Amino acid sequence: MNPPAAVDLSVEVGALHLANPVIAASGTFGYAIEFAELTDLNRLGAIVVKGLSLEPMEGAPPPRLTPTPAGMLNAVGHSDRC
Repeated sequence: MNPPAAVDLSVEVGALHLANPVIAASGTFGYAIEFAELTDLNRLGAIVVKGLSLEPMEGAPPPRLTPTPAGMLNAVGHSDRC
């Protein structure tokens, strides 16, 4: 019995080529290092990092998280600065 052939899950996001479409969001995945013992971070397509600014930024007002049938939606709400 032969193992199944590998499936190509690569995607293009603009000019960026990712090995797969699995992208960990910063708001729910922290800086990723917190999950290194739970999953092989090298298997992710990308990790979205926290935003940086020279000036303080207010976050979106609550609610910021809400459950959905497909998982969790992060950053619900809006800011006047968007």
